[in-house]
Amino acid sequence: MPAEGGQDVDREPQIQERAAQHYVGIPMTVTMDGLSGVVDEAFPELFAWLGGSGIEPSGPPFIRYLAIDVAAELEIELAVPVSAPVAGTTRVRPGVLPEGRYAVIRHTGPYDGLIASNAELQTWAREHGVEFDAQDTARGSAWRSRAEHYLTDPSQEPDPAKWEVDVAYLTSQA
Repeated sequence: MPAEGGQDVDREPQIQERAAQHYVGIPMTVTMDGLSGVVDEAFPELFAWLGGSGIEPSGPPFIRYLAIDVAAELEIELAVPVSAPVAGTTRVRPGVLPEGRYAVIRHTGPYDGLIASNAELQTWAREHGVEFDAQDTARGSAWRSRAEHYLTDPSQEPDPAKWEVDVAYLTSQA
């Protein structure tokens, strides 16, 4: 179904059981306008660190949203899954996406359509009585686990219309 921003959602939102996922990430505080710049900076740095440490990624990179105040700043981690816990550095830190039930939607299309896909997932959750594991704080909405998993490598697939991203929010339901 076409959505605002030119992307297609190739499947309806759904609930998925997901296992805990170890990762390494670079934490950042950015504005919405600065997000693409830190992505372009941090992911190459993170992949270089993994390569230099002899660590293979165990899945596609993702952005974990820790706190969101769209009008001010986002607290995020640019991250790459790894198969087991690893020691980090001051800049590259280990983390874990918690296991649990996630509300997930697959976004297909250019990244600028991700805002619409996130909104669609939130609307679907409200309509289906699904609550997220999040709370309002002075920093904005704080999320226990909210992430965008970048399934398509743009260096391998140059057509933005074919890019796929899984948007996943941990629910508060057990």
